[in-house]
Formats: sequence, structure tokens, C-alpha cells
Amino acid sequence: MKDTVVGIGVVGAGAIGMRGAMAHLSMPDVQDRVRLAAVCDPVPGRAKAAAEKYGVAAAYESYEELLADPNVDAVTICSPIGLHYEQGIMAIKAGKHVHFNKTMTTRVDEADEIIRLAKEKGVHVVASPGMMLHPFNQRIRRLILEGQLGKLSWAIAGTSAGSGQYHLSEEYRRGNDVLTNINPGWYFKKPGGGPQYDVTVYCLHNLTGILGPAKRVTAFSGISLPEREFLGQTITNEMDDSTILLIDFGDAFYAVVYATIAGDITRGFSPNIYGTKGAIIGTKFGDRELRLPEDHQPHVTGEHAKMPESHVFEDIMQLVDCILYNRKTVASAEHARHVIEIIEAGYRSAETGMAQELKTSFEPLPLEMLCV
Repeated sequence: MKDTVVGIGVVGAGAIGMRGAMAHLSMPDVQDRVRLAAVCDPVPGRAKAAAEKYGVAAAYESYEELLADPNVDAVTICSPIGLHYEQGIMAIKAGKHVHFNKTMTTRVDEADEIIRLAKEKGVHVVASPGMMLHPFNQRIRRLILEGQLGKLSWAIAGTSAGSGQYHLSEEYRRGNDVLTNINPGWYFKKPGGGPQYDVTVYCLHNLTGILGPAKRVTAFSGISLPEREFLGQTITNEMDDSTILLIDFGDAFYAVVYATIAGDITRGFSPNIYGTKGAIIGTKFGDRELRLPEDHQPHVTGEHAKMPESHVFEDIMQLVDCILYNRKTVASAEHARHVIEIIEAGYRSAETGMAQELKTSFEPLPLEMLCV
């Protein structure tokens, strides 16, 4: 067990860095385990303003300066997704533990290198989103493992929330100061933009966490809206904003996962799962609601439960537990890698017109570790 608190470096003072990391980690109830050691952001004055707002010990404009800070034990990478791999490798080489906001990387070979290097350097890696930390997801998996749905037939999950409009309208985008004029243009650019890496990742972590690893993927994908408007400026959209995945879990059980510009038919990121004896619809099994009022992720208690992006805070605290107590977490790099492969294989299938075999895997939660 580590005998000191963990110094966290927040990489990026954007929307997630502020409301997912700094707002939560500055709360009094976690100061016995965590301190906000540093924040960095390349926009002049942004890191300094964020540090003053949230009580962060040091502010830097360069990532290299943050990594050189001896008070930084671990980083939470809150930068645009296309930067995650490079910044993760730099952190691991510097001996820092790493929490990746979703998605950990954009390619499987990058995820392989993150996992390999972290093991070589002896540092912990936690990768968002830790969807199986939610008790209701564990109850859904329990029902399936116990056979209460019968023979599984098919499933569907998805959302239109990733079309980009949400990011164009966030409260951090349309203000006049350095903390509220954050440009969302990266979301529409390669390699890390688009709804697959931003929101489908939640659906896929839910599906695979509940059902286990997938075997094959096929897909259709394209750009529905080639241009978007932001504060009078036109943003050219480079990333597909409409993708339909068809995922083969084996034994003639298939799942549809949609990311579209309109038309939600499922509840949030939760899947509908249909079997011969019954169905899970969102978080309900028949008349039984599986998401209970008292449910919370392990660290999301008190004020944290009322704050935005509490799931990001939870995943950061999973890393803190790994460091302090050498615990394992279900928000693993291996699970994230499998989801990354599904996304990458989906794009490849859409380009080639051929189903793609999946090669990665991970260990889903066993029955004895699931909530009742």
C-alpha cells in the first residue's frame, strides 16, 4: 500500500478536465487520498485560470512540464481523443500512472503498446468508461448468466447524442473567457472525432461488459452532415456521423449498435437484450427495475452523485485505488482495447464490405463478483 496521497495531473483544462476531474477532485471528501498536483493546457492562460478556480497546485502550458513535476504521480488524460495514445505513452515512459478518458486510443495496435509498456514500466492504467461499475449492469449480467432470459436472441443499443450538437452547445463553449470559449472543432476531425469514439464507446462497454467479448463485426458508415456551424464559423466534418454496427457474439446471437444524427429507440446507452424467456429493456426486466434508488458506483457518494460527469470521477478513483491498494479494476485497458477493436473493425468493414473477425478479448465479471 502506498502511504501518501496520489498527486493527479490533469491533462487538458477543457470540459471534461473541469467538470469530470477538477470539480470532483477538489471536493473535501477525497483530500485524504488525492491532491490536484497540476493541470496543463496549451491555450495561454487556460491552465492558470483553471488552477485558480479549482485550487490546483501548479499550472503549465506544456505537457512536458507537467510530466516533469515530481508531485505528479498519475495523470488523467482529458485532451482530444486523437492525442490520447501519444500522451499516454509519454506519461508511462515518465513513470506516471494513467487514467484515459474514453476512448483510450483509436487503434488496436496503439492499445497493445499502451498495455505492453505499462506492464514493462510497472505503472497502472485505467481506461474509461467503467460501465460495469454500475450495479444495474452487474444485475443484468447476473440475470443472463443465470439463464433467466433463456436462449439469447438479439440485442440493440445506440444513441443519436453523438451527432455533435451536444458538444457545440456545452456551457464551456459559448462564453467570453478562457474557461468558457473552448472550441469543439476537434470532435469533427480525424483521428479521434465522431460519435463512435465519443458515445458508441459507452454502448459497447455496456454490451461487452454484460455479454462478454464479441467475435465478428460488420457495418455501414458515412457522413450525413458534412458541415456544422459554431459561433458563425463553418466546421467541415471529416468523421462519419452515422454508423450502424452488426456484432456477432457467437451462437447465433447478434447485436445492432447505432450512432446516428437522429432517432433514439433505446434508453440512454443501455441495451435492449431479448431472449426466449424474457427481455431486458434498458434497465428493466419485465416489471422489475434493476437500477435502484440507492445504487451508486463505489466512490460516487454524497455531492459527487449530484455533479456532472461522476463516472469520470469514479474511473479516476479506480486508478487511485490501484495505486494506493494495488487493486484490480473492471475499467481495464484490456476491455477498452476490445471495444476499440470493434470500432476500428466497424470502420474497416464499412470500407471493404466484409465482415471482420475480432482478435482481442478480456475477462468479463464472473458470477460470484456480481451484484444481487
